[in-house]
Amino acid sequence: MGYRTLADCVADLKRHKMLREIDCELDPNLDIGIIQRRVCAARGPALLFTKVKGCGFPMLGNLFGTLERTQFIFRDALQRIKLLSDLKTDPTSVLSQPARLRHLPQALLHLLPRRVPEGPAMMRQTLIDRLPQLKSWPDDGGAFITLPQIYSEDPTRPGWRSSNLGMYRVQISGGEYDPGREVGLHYQLHRGIGLHHAAARERGLPLQVNIIVGGPPSLALAAVMPLPDGMPELSFAGLLGGHRLSLIQPDGCLPLPAEADFCLCGTIVEDKLLPEGPFGDHLGYYSLRHDFPVLRIDKVYHRPGAIWPFTTVGRPPQEDTTFGKFIHELTGDLIPSVLPGVTGVHAVDAAGVHPLLMAQGSERYLPYEERRIPRELLTQGNAILGQGQLSLAKYLMIVAKEDNPQLDLNDIPVFLAHLLERVDWHRDLHFQTQTTIDTLDYSGSGLNRGSKVVIAAVGKKRRDLVSSWPSEWQLSAGFTSPFVVLPGIFVVSGPPCRGKSRIQARAEIEALLKVLSQNRPDDRIPLLVVVDDSEFAARRLDNFLWLTFTRSDPAQDIYGVRAEIHDKHWGCDHLLVLDARYKEHHAPLLIEDVKRVKKVEKMAARGGPLFGLF
Repeated sequence: MGYRTLADCVADLKRHKMLREIDCELDPNLDIGIIQRRVCAARGPALLFTKVKGCGFPMLGNLFGTLERTQFIFRDALQRIKLLSDLKTDPTSVLSQPARLRHLPQALLHLLPRRVPEGPAMMRQTLIDRLPQLKSWPDDGGAFITLPQIYSEDPTRPGWRSSNLGMYRVQISGGEYDPGREVGLHYQLHRGIGLHHAAARERGLPLQVNIIVGGPPSLALAAVMPLPDGMPELSFAGLLGGHRLSLIQPDGCLPLPAEADFCLCGTIVEDKLLPEGPFGDHLGYYSLRHDFPVLRIDKVYHRPGAIWPFTTVGRPPQEDTTFGKFIHELTGDLIPSVLPGVTGVHAVDAAGVHPLLMAQGSERYLPYEERRIPRELLTQGNAILGQGQLSLAKYLMIVAKEDNPQLDLNDIPVFLAHLLERVDWHRDLHFQTQTTIDTLDYSGSGLNRGSKVVIAAVGKKRRDLVSSWPSEWQLSAGFTSPFVVLPGIFVVSGPPCRGKSRIQARAEIEALLKVLSQNRPDDRIPLLVVVDDSEFAARRLDNFLWLTFTRSDPAQDIYGVRAEIHDKHWGCDHLLVLDARYKEHHAPLLIEDVKRVKKVEKMAARGGPLFGLF
């Protein structure tokens, strides 16, 4: 059976030597975040900070820092999830194994939360300023809750059956909030709470919200799961945890999990928006200050012995990477049933998840066609971009399974080679302009605004890819140092963009294109990316993916040699050029405080309290 409390999970991890207690006093202002990120990068243990400066509650970090530990935490749930997944995707195989069905009644029962009159979560009360004041990056606008589970209900259909449990960051200090009374609630596009908020505003009703921290680990995972419409996250948390979730309901508040560690109960202040942020975010940049809803907090409950779980984010991979991997492990088999014809989707974590999707679909129609072109793939690409948070993707690369049934979407070099060997830049680029992108992505034309491109490639191999830059190829002034990243993919250093307008930056690329068009055509190099430091970009594939797809917007930054528009379709000759330089309108990079880093590293030296962690 799964863990009923976070303390049970902590004790079990300690027994299995997967957790380390840190008993020296540490500051939640920067120091704890620096430690957590380094231990995560070293694939180290979960961390229990027992002495948090200025706070009486212990903090738990890096709980989901490795896929192996996450699988261990949810080891009892995998069989139940697999059973329900198989019932949807291949019911015949399940019915042919009656022994598996004996688990079904209990699994279905776990989907139903139950009301209880009392529980540990309401036994104590505290104040906002007595909670751990975690600040992860130097320019963060204040302290944030980074593993919150935000619970809301549809005001037109109250009750858990029409509820949403999502993970949206919460700012609890700094800014213009009324200290100790108000917090900032940052929710983005395509989040369930937005539907509830809109319904409440339309009817002139207050929207109550609970911010749950801790509780059974299944709650945190359920809050980030891309569940189908009609399945409340509370139900999935019960299924994942292996027991019915117990709910209690304080007077005048929404229900809350009886085994939660903390719960902040409040109401969104009508017609009040305040600047939230900045916040060091998962793309590796700060998300900036923007107006978001304000939550007035009425009560802060906590259980005896409460533990405060947290994470820190930054340039991937970080702890949130594990969430994505584990979610794919649970739901990957369901993709064809949700997106007919699509056999797999890989949201590339190194590129920031939303900026780049790689997918495999089918070209099943017209099997007699001699010269295959993307047809069904475009329908499937549009379906992917119309599916929940997948719709926030900027770059979608999709290929046909029939061309290589053994192609592994997670093998990025092989996938890119397969696509680039077949792509036709005159035909295979399909843009969507003036549309929505991730709220945290500042590469577009404004907050939530940017563009998308679908690159669909099918058919026989068209070219061999090379790994050597043609010695006779010239570059325009200011562009230097071509390096190969992968066969067919090169990077060059371009003139810095900071301090220049978009018009000036575009003119520099146009000058490069003019020179490139005069070189001898060689379609064995189909992709050239302009960056600030080509040696850094080529050093590791993760560097290339991060720079290329977090620092470019398809409509603004894709260029091509001898480009032309035919019937409103853009295409180019053999060489696609992508401008991924760090531009004036991009958000600031995340840079750690050097003095704090040195302090932490000194503590990690031999004889220090952090020795052996990283």
